[in-house]
Amino acid sequence: MALFESYERRIDKINSVLNSYGIASLEEAEKITKDAGLNVYDQIKGIQPICFENACWAYIVGAAIAIKKGCKRAADAAAAIGEGLQAFCIPGSVADTRKVGLGHGNLGKMLLEEETECFAFLAGHESFAAAEGAIGIAEKANKVRQKPLRVILNGLGKDAAQIIARINGFTYVETEYDPYTNEVKEVFRKSYSEGLRAKVNCYGANSVPEGVAIMWKEGVDVSITGNSTNPTRFQHPVAGTYKKECIEKGKKYFSVASGGGTGRTLHPDNMAAGPASYGMTDTLGRMHSDAQFAGSSSVPAHVEMMGLIGAGNNPMVGMTVAVAVSLEEAAKEGKF
Repeated sequence: MALFESYERRIDKINSVLNSYGIASLEEAEKITKDAGLNVYDQIKGIQPICFENACWAYIVGAAIAIKKGCKRAADAAAAIGEGLQAFCIPGSVADTRKVGLGHGNLGKMLLEEETECFAFLAGHESFAAAEGAIGIAEKANKVRQKPLRVILNGLGKDAAQIIARINGFTYVETEYDPYTNEVKEVFRKSYSEGLRAKVNCYGANSVPEGVAIMWKEGVDVSITGNSTNPTRFQHPVAGTYKKECIEKGKKYFSVASGGGTGRTLHPDNMAAGPASYGMTDTLGRMHSDAQFAGSSSVPAHVEMMGLIGAGNNPMVGMTVAVAVSLEEAAKEGKF
């Protein structure tokens, strides 16, 4: 039985990449990771339980490549993991063309470098997929950083933000936007746990200007947009406006657009004009993003359709960081 979805369309490219690092097979790649004390499969399933089998195997391959390359730092390991993800991209697919696997690795690397101080999941509404990604980062990234990485969720709707914060143990931060000064002030804050998750600030905005003001309040350096709910109404306009203002003020800001690529994603927000066109979300992402991923921020099947792997783009950010940190910890223990 095939180990994972679309095995036949992927395996030749995967084997070619593995062989270039002196790894004979997927089974050997798994043994390399297990010998280093890692259980990558369970780690990935723990972040997004509904992910596909190919997501787990892609990260196993990425981790084996990192070990073979002797990556002792989590940031370097993240970039190597990206090579594993890229190996799983189906030849000729949107994900393959856009080099989305390498992009995910480089995003993970960026979040583990000290220059990045604040990372935002910019969602159309506060979503569970953003939460899954945030949890993966919050529980791992700061184990290897000197200065803790601040992680925020910034989405449409204050009630949704509070619900997501409460369910996941984040800190809900309620803001009030002043249109005269174009700034937000904090009016209420409540942490729904005492652990690492409480360090994730969860914001709900009532408008695009408030969303942009929240980005400035937190000094966001890197963000990734959600792709399914309200993309043309909230997250792409927020990212684009913040990008323009950052350029004007000389601030570095790296914007990632999580999705797009199908032309239509069965959602009225995409305003699609047929399968040969780019949907509106895809077009907006192209206008502001430094990197554009492919497929849904949350739905594994949609990212799989783009030729990458079956995992949402947002949880994948958490997966990359979590596995990369585990690799640095294993290296420190002398396991490779």
